[in-house]
Amino acid sequence: MNWINDGKKPVLIAGPCSAETEEQVLQTATRLFRTGKVDVLRAGIWKPRTRPGAFEGIGTKGLPWLQKAKELTGLPIAVEVAKASHVELCLEFGIDILWIGARTTVNPFAVQEIADALKGVDIPVLLKNPINPDLALWLGGMERLQNAGLTKLGAIHRGFSFSGEKIYRNRPQWQIAIDFKTAMPEIMMINDPSHICGKRFATKVAQKSNGFKF
Repeated sequence: MNWINDGKKPVLIAGPCSAETEEQVLQTATRLFRTGKVDVLRAGIWKPRTRPGAFEGIGTKGLPWLQKAKELTGLPIAVEVAKASHVELCLEFGIDILWIGARTTVNPFAVQEIADALKGVDIPVLLKNPINPDLALWLGGMERLQNAGLTKLGAIHRGFSFSGEKIYRNRPQWQIAIDFKTAMPEIMMINDPSHICGKRFATKVAQKSNGFKF
């Protein structure tokens, strides 16, 4: 991803899963910047939820906070988008990188709407794997973005939902990520460990049962 850094080290994207207050966003951005290790600041302002009534993000109100974070740190800002109106607002507020979440990747109509909104604007876009372990959906989403003329593209492997999972929050199913890279070797891939990592206790129990020591 030499459009993010010089390509000589792994890309590190960090920030709050959900932007909740201006103070939270600016303090987090400043502390991350001071580490000297972060390439991109991220924060979610639109949060798709399974059931109504849950917190669905601060919305458009958070975009000026992210503008300020960029001014303070000089780091590019990434935001999740789920529909064309989100894209339009992000472009208006100078957001540098967009990502499409797993719940959106699973819907070809939604990905196509985003791709259509981005025609003629070659902004970097990162596409997460769909919630379910469906390689064709992931590849198809990337193809829709490519067909819109986008060239600064990356894939995000964040694992897959699996009923009855005991160890991981989302099961990695590494072979699907490998198959994606085999099919699209030109597309850079990054990992989202916050979604894959699981319960510390359960992980230790599983590793001990396999002969690992701590």
